[in-house]
Amino acid sequence: MDTTLDIFVKAIFSENMIFAYFLGMCSYLAVSKTVKTAVGLGAAVIFVLGITIPMNYLLQNYVLKEGALGWLNPEYGLDGAHTIDLSFLSFIMFIAVIASMVQLVEMLVEKFAPALYGALGIFLPLIAVNCSILGGALFMADRQYSTITDATAFGIGSGIGWFLAIVAIAAIREKIRYSQIPPALRGLGITFILTGLMGIAFMSFMGIEYKNGDKKAETPKVEAVQTSQNIELNK
Repeated sequence: MDTTLDIFVKAIFSENMIFAYFLGMCSYLAVSKTVKTAVGLGAAVIFVLGITIPMNYLLQNYVLKEGALGWLNPEYGLDGAHTIDLSFLSFIMFIAVIASMVQLVEMLVEKFAPALYGALGIFLPLIAVNCSILGGALFMADRQYSTITDATAFGIGSGIGWFLAIVAIAAIREKIRYSQIPPALRGLGITFILTGLMGIAFMSFMGIEYKNGDKKAETPKVEAVQTSQNIELNK
């Protein structure tokens, strides 16, 4: 089983929301025209993912999952006489948690950074329907992390991965603004090509092996050869 650090690193690189799953592409393409707006939206996504995924983890494991209400009454558990399964409410409950957190983020940004709030425009409240946010919650439920720490690491790592992706493409788009790009590829065309190339680059992280546990001590080959020679001499 992966450690918390493994989950965190994999969520950033080898399981990046943009370059591995292409989730949240609408906001990624629309708000990546300048680095300033990309940083603001990326930070908001980190906050929302870092808060909503552990909250949805608790909701999934202590309310919605079959037998999760066993802590409330043993009869509602898996072995109880009246087992309750509320997993059919997962989608609507996850979205409700996400929407409430996005509303909180919107209020904070409007209060403390009105210029950024105006620059992000409609895309800030649209984080509530950003498929990368809901996708993170569904990945969490599907992978069944054993602890809330693992779920939190996955949420923050996914947010950082999305942040890196949108800031990187925004920086590139600012640099190529004055480049001689063929007219047919200007705008979204060259952005899609760059996203594909960056996705190919991030595929190299999929070759990283995550090994857990202590390595068994192995006898060096030189010592083994010397030992066998000593045995033959003694004979």
